[in-house]
Amino acid sequence: MDVLEKTLAAGIDTLGLTVTDSQQALLLRYVALLHKWNKAYNLTAIRDPEQMVIRHILDSLSIAPYMAATHCLDVGTGAGLPGIPLAILFPDKQFSLLDSNGKKTRFLIEAQMQLKLTNISVHTERVEQFKSDRLFDGIVSRAFASLKDMVTGCEALLSSDGKLYAMKGIFPEAELSQLPKHFIVEHSHTLSVPSVEEARHLLLIGRH
Repeated sequence: MDVLEKTLAAGIDTLGLTVTDSQQALLLRYVALLHKWNKAYNLTAIRDPEQMVIRHILDSLSIAPYMAATHCLDVGTGAGLPGIPLAILFPDKQFSLLDSNGKKTRFLIEAQMQLKLTNISVHTERVEQFKSDRLFDGIVSRAFASLKDMVTGCEALLSSDGKLYAMKGIFPEAELSQLPKHFIVEHSHTLSVPSVEEARHLLLIGRH
């Protein structure tokens, strides 16, 4: 077992997740693709594969216990985060990956083909212009600057009882008062990402 395998397996164990050997192999193949394409496409500021496992894969998987949605939109997905790791973990859930950067979505299409992920779709658009033939019961993002921006940008794509999954660093206390009145933070979870000291939080936001 090499360093990346050990780091991933230990992190999954710490998170308390059940991940099959084949799923772990897919996650590591995704890291290899990310590392390879990053040189030309500048997908992430993180260059070291072990740090990619920690700060991208394990960070994405840390929200898995709270992921009740079955038809999920990942807004500003970038290199496919958290959408691709979650799609690997949850093959029965559908994930739409949305990003306006064509280089990044070209990588996502390549990753989809290489990893044979049948439960993701890739879209090159800004969220304001994105049209879907159905609403999503979950919209997740690591990309929005504020909770208000996430709500206003995604509201039209969210089903009536759907949830926004906002991945944040430090708990965004000052942003709560800026939420539109018809939305409320229903749950807040402190995330513990193995080998990451910085604060991580997941906020579940629904209609009031």
